[in-house]
Amino acid sequence: MIKLQTENGEIRISNDVFTNLAGDAATNCFGVKGMAGRAKESGLYQLLRRESMSKGVFVTFNEDNTISIALHIVVDYGVNLITLAQSIMSEVSYKVSSATGVKIQSVDVFVDAIQMN
Repeated sequence: MIKLQTENGEIRISNDVFTNLAGDAATNCFGVKGMAGRAKESGLYQLLRRESMSKGVFVTFNEDNTISIALHIVVDYGVNLITLAQSIMSEVSYKVSSATGVKIQSVDVFVDAIQMN
């Protein structure tokens, strides 16, 4: 949870807000199938359903009141991974910071799987 002090009082933003915003922004980028999660029984990565997408997002709160975001994604076959990752980093950083007012220190994108269809 991050605390922001304003002239009218204190605002507390929970981890769930950041994970939902970041997951939504990432999955709306062209070429992203969805968020990835590791299956407990097999250890393989799997595509998460829309309601579970926050499991593929990890938020770290830094001491300087910024956050770092790590995204684990599944992408479509044939997309340019570097261009896609840059697009996701930009989109997630913009949407999360504009919605919350919190500065983003970094957005790391991990491509865990590629889907052929």
